[in-house]
Amino acid sequence: MIEGSGLLSRLLLWLDVRVQQNPHYISVGQFLEEAQLPDEDPSVLAFELEQRDFVKVLRNWGGPPEVHLTDAGRAAIHRMKKLRLDRAARLRYTMDTFHRWLFDTSADQKPVTPELFLTTYAAYFAGSEITETELDEALAHLTQYELVEYLDTEPVTVAITAQGASCALTLGSVQDHINQPRTGTTYNNYLPNAKGVIIGEQQHFTQNNTDGIDPTLFVQLAGYVGQMSSTLNLSEPDRDWSASPRTSTPKRPPRVPSRAACASSPPR
Repeated sequence: MIEGSGLLSRLLLWLDVRVQQNPHYISVGQFLEEAQLPDEDPSVLAFELEQRDFVKVLRNWGGPPEVHLTDAGRAAIHRMKKLRLDRAARLRYTMDTFHRWLFDTSADQKPVTPELFLTTYAAYFAGSEITETELDEALAHLTQYELVEYLDTEPVTVAITAQGASCALTLGSVQDHINQPRTGTTYNNYLPNAKGVIIGEQQHFTQNNTDGIDPTLFVQLAGYVGQMSSTLNLSEPDRDWSASPRTSTPKRPPRVPSRAACASSPPR
């Protein structure tokens, strides 16, 4: 995204100001002179904006290229002006950019003065400078999640941690690293001489025993009992029970006739 490129976003906003004075083609070399960036190539910057369809380039043979804003370029400028007021977006960008800058600057985990970051091209979001307050807030989050650590030096310095280096190597954002699921605590339960114990929840469960008992024989036995029940003169409910064992409901005791019923009933 254009807002993440400090130099290109600054150039685009600079063109927005200059186009008010000159609605025609504008020299990119003039921007580099005002920004005091003599080492940058104006042709490369112009062509990068052209690839994004933000400008049209007038190629001057022997001179710096001149550019003219397109409708897509004006739309990008409008979006950047709104985005640079988004505090959450600025903080995310500062965290990501400083973290990556620190990794590139001190790959051997040497301490670095964090304020040096503010002098780089990367210290711009959507064309506006990252402030010291925003950098301090980003550092607070990075140290909280142990990606960066403060060192007791004068002046104060910071260094990337092993976890911070691992985060940088994934090429993801700091927020992605923070939000990734963490492995829960593993609890080991020791139950001496316990058999037939199942702990937890499983979708598929296999239990092994070393007692020399094959549980499939019990299943076969239940089937044989069901087949033999017809030859044992069992009642239908008992036959069903033998075919598929289930918990039986105890029979109710016979009802005892009341005294009045006994008195009114003739003897037999």
